[in-house]
Amino acid sequence: MRNKSVISEARDIRLAIELIEMGARLQLLEAETKLSRERLLKLYKEVRGVSPPKGMLPFSTDWFMTWQPNVHASLFMAYFNFLGRHTGLSGLERIIKAYRLYTEQVGRSNMESVLSLTRAWTMVRFFDAGMLQTTRCKTCGGEFVAHAHDPKRDYVCGLCHMPARAGKTRRPVQAVAVAA
Repeated sequence: MRNKSVISEARDIRLAIELIEMGARLQLLEAETKLSRERLLKLYKEVRGVSPPKGMLPFSTDWFMTWQPNVHASLFMAYFNFLGRHTGLSGLERIIKAYRLYTEQVGRSNMESVLSLTRAWTMVRFFDAGMLQTTRCKTCGGEFVAHAHDPKRDYVCGLCHMPARAGKTRRPVQAVAVAA
């Protein structure tokens, strides 16, 4: 019996380290492992070299609706749903694999990663609770994250109808840096 608990604890420690390396917040670690808060704090400090960030987890579905986070959340959900249909992965294992695929794609595209592992985990929970769903864009046919039970029938995604100021927040900062 003792051997099983040691093996279980070792798995939880390995999982916690992997999640910490991927940027997971302490609340995610507490929910997904059986390790004590004190143990997780020590692990976090050991792996990252700093204390974990404080504060509440994201609790609103609205963050996922703004154009850039929506595109990133939709990309993650495409990987997540693909893995659900074509592999035996489930739960946290599926979230981790989908998040790795998301970060690899974002890295190859030279884009800034907008979606954190904790937000991705939270979003999956919102889907499970029936608060979010994917909706097909009438223009491009892609599947995008949307509020569940939204009465909009003619959904157009943020890529097909990009906001006027989309992507303009960083250009002046980069231009000033180049000019200096």
